[in-house]
Amino acid sequence: MDAKEDSSAASELKTRLGRVLVDTGRITQEQLEEALGLQTIENRKLGEVLIERGLATAEDIATALSLQLNLPLIDLKRHVVQPNALKLVSERVARKHVLIPLDVAGDALVVVMADPTDIVAIQDVSVQAEMRVQPAVGIPQDIQEAIDLNYKAISEIEQEVGQFAFTTTTANKPTPELEDAISHTPVVRTVDLLIAQALKERASDIHIEPQEDRTRVRYRVDGVLHDAMSLPKSALESLISRVKILADMNIAERRRPQDGQFSIKGEGWEADIRAATYDTGYGETVVMRLLDKSLPLFALNDLGMRPEVMTRYLDMLKCPYGMILVAGPTGSGKTTTLYSSINQLDRHQKNIITIEDPIEYQFSNLKQTQVNVRADITFATGMRALMRLDPDVILVGEIRDGDTAKMAIQAALTGHLVLSSIHANDVVGVLFRLMDLGVEPYLIASAVIGVVAQRMIRLICSHCREPYEPPPGELDVYRGILGEGAEPPTFYHGYGCNLCAQTGYLKRTGVYEVMPISEESRQLFLKGAAPSAIRSQGIEEGMVPLKVDGMLKVKNGLTTTEEVLRNVFSIG
Repeated sequence: MDAKEDSSAASELKTRLGRVLVDTGRITQEQLEEALGLQTIENRKLGEVLIERGLATAEDIATALSLQLNLPLIDLKRHVVQPNALKLVSERVARKHVLIPLDVAGDALVVVMADPTDIVAIQDVSVQAEMRVQPAVGIPQDIQEAIDLNYKAISEIEQEVGQFAFTTTTANKPTPELEDAISHTPVVRTVDLLIAQALKERASDIHIEPQEDRTRVRYRVDGVLHDAMSLPKSALESLISRVKILADMNIAERRRPQDGQFSIKGEGWEADIRAATYDTGYGETVVMRLLDKSLPLFALNDLGMRPEVMTRYLDMLKCPYGMILVAGPTGSGKTTTLYSSINQLDRHQKNIITIEDPIEYQFSNLKQTQVNVRADITFATGMRALMRLDPDVILVGEIRDGDTAKMAIQAALTGHLVLSSIHANDVVGVLFRLMDLGVEPYLIASAVIGVVAQRMIRLICSHCREPYEPPPGELDVYRGILGEGAEPPTFYHGYGCNLCAQTGYLKRTGVYEVMPISEESRQLFLKGAAPSAIRSQGIEEGMVPLKVDGMLKVKNGLTTTEEVLRNVFSIG
């Protein structure tokens, strides 16, 4: 076929595409003729002209191509790109031709393409994959997102790992030569890539774990651990050594647990990291807790408190003195709530001082202190010193022991507003936890003005959210928590897409129970009443239990019953 015939065939193809759009009612005949005229003048694809002029959407063009060419239209938000297919086509080719390899079907490679008529693209893929190409139609923007999501930094990480120069030492401290060697080997780049990829995937933690025959890397995303990649077993020692040097640990010490912290910057990202190591049967493991400094600090109204819960909590924050405690297990968002509370207060007219371990966010217009055991600055001793600095508000990172609890109580009783976190299951459990730490009940009753218990739950992915009919058992659970008379809502879940890594969930929100300590609750506590009696008093005064707050989020279509039960356990 000569150039003239080829041009004529292409023109005929575009006309047929236009005819499909007209026949399906996407555009009018006049709009088609206008677009064809512009397409000839500008020498561009007909679909591009129609989209730019607002005459059709990318979905319209993809649907028309699918009908015209009798090829399947693939929704990449609903389909999983298979790793064995992805490895057959380079990222460079995928981006050049706007395509993504989807799966291997027999002797053919299924490839989702923005333009399945692009013979050059099909030939390039076929030559590289050494397979026959079976094209399918996709929406260009979805293909670009799939490329971004699936061609991760993993290949780059594996390349860096392959270049590791391994060095060991038996000295008590790393020699300058060893430090210099590690700092110039590819392990530096690898650790940077691991952290950068984790931040890109919104991970809160990185786990580097030794296995019998490999090094396992996992990311915790939205509170759930996911396998990120598998690296050679030989990579473990250099990775651990690099993290230890960054966190100022002893790289020669492998038997005892160590911890430290560091900050690290990359191209377009910056993170504060807490690292901890521990020896296992297959070697040392390291966990890094990430704090992405590029993310803005949450405001209180972004945390997921319902309006009535927010009102109760803000009333507590307005108190000039007393203690407010935020309770929950590790990873339940206590620190975020405390920081958001500090952000809510007037930092110009009040002297706000914190003592933290570590300082996770830097604030302007307040004094922040870091716990330093080597300098004998603990929560308890630090608070004793802070009391002499004329504070109005004191934020204590966590109440871990009796000395800290007693100092915090003393501060609250002497005219200061004290905010802190504590490990307890629910609001009433906080009061008894303070007793376990050795604080007298009358001091607790006098100092504590309010308690918050919270959990984090995952939100349904907005990109793949759909209604479903719950089984009878799930409906019974819903009514059991909200009451038999509760009208069943429209239940939603996520069917799983590439944007949420096929989990059906994307991002998290908080579930809260807030109990201001009333005079009636104080008297019950002082009389030695059972926790259930104090809890009942709180509910009578308007407290909404954790499970109820979670189910109200189910009612509003934000999460699922399963997710609430997974996080709130058996607490009423």
